[in-house]
Amino acid sequence: MDKHQLLQHYIHAHPGEIGRVVDFDRAKDSLYPFNFTASNTELSLAIIEDTENFSNWVSQKLHVNNCRYGIGGYMEHRTIYARSEHFDTDDEPRRLHLGVDIWADAGTSVYCPIAGNIHSFNDNDNHGDYGPTIILEHVLDGLTLYSLYGHLSRKDLDGLHAGDWIAKGQKLGSFGSSKENGYWPPHLHFQLMFDLEGWAGDYPGVGKFSEKARWLENIPDPELILQLLHS
Repeated sequence: MDKHQLLQHYIHAHPGEIGRVVDFDRAKDSLYPFNFTASNTELSLAIIEDTENFSNWVSQKLHVNNCRYGIGGYMEHRTIYARSEHFDTDDEPRRLHLGVDIWADAGTSVYCPIAGNIHSFNDNDNHGDYGPTIILEHVLDGLTLYSLYGHLSRKDLDGLHAGDWIAKGQKLGSFGSSKENGYWPPHLHFQLMFDLEGWAGDYPGVGKFSEKARWLENIPDPELILQLLHS
């Protein structure tokens, strides 16, 4: 079996080892499926370039649709990264979103879904970047898996040490405000990787669309852990 199959096998064989990432109650909470591709003509550049306007737009969508959380983004070819030079390169701009975003109010709690150790953490303080970021390392019957949590609150990095053990269900942090999360509407970027490729406290969350095949090889679908869309 390849690593993707090994991960699926582990999850199927150990359902009790997989916990929540956010306080989502399927019985009473709804998810709004955000679309940040070019097909969403409602989302203009004037909206996404202004953090306050963008935040208000996200909040309004959640409110009108009576949704506590919004979700989306895995391998989505997005237009919203035009708001920051952080995603521009000479040959091809980065527009392929590699993880899943969960959108909700600042202060929303984030939990560790699988027991593991803190691999690394950093405040990636650039416009459009992750802001405060934590990466956990999990060893699942010999399979190493990393999980990344971006756009957290700055205080969530206080007192952390690489190697610290984080139990399943332990609160890891909370959604940061726009002023500390890279100037985005409050949300969590959740991403899985088999190989960090030498990165620490950071790993690309947006890649070049032309490299989608290689990203898919290393980055499994976060829904395997989130299990938010399952009925």
